[in-house]
Amino acid sequence: MATLKIKKDDTVRVIAGRSKGKEGKVIAVNRKKHTLLVEGVNMITKHMKPSMQNQQGGIVRQEGPIDISNVMYLHKGQPTRVGFKYDGDKKVRYAKSTGDIID
Repeated sequence: MATLKIKKDDTVRVIAGRSKGKEGKVIAVNRKKHTLLVEGVNMITKHMKPSMQNQQGGIVRQEGPIDISNVMYLHKGQPTRVGFKYDGDKKVRYAKSTGDIID
């Protein structure tokens, strides 16, 4: 399985689909399905039954999953591709547009 280039807490921009152009922070990444949840993007309505956690129940709006190929990493406010390189003996991510190390 290939390494994913987007991680939790990264800021991304949606480049395809219904939410194209929106930006947000990554909440969760599903490695098996290659999807992620982005804060405030691809909002769906879900009908919840009353339960112990949600006593009231009702209609809840929450983020829906987006395919990882439909987002781009934002570096200094600009979307960029992400690559990997070795910094000494450590493998790091870097922004391909500027060459800056991300983490």
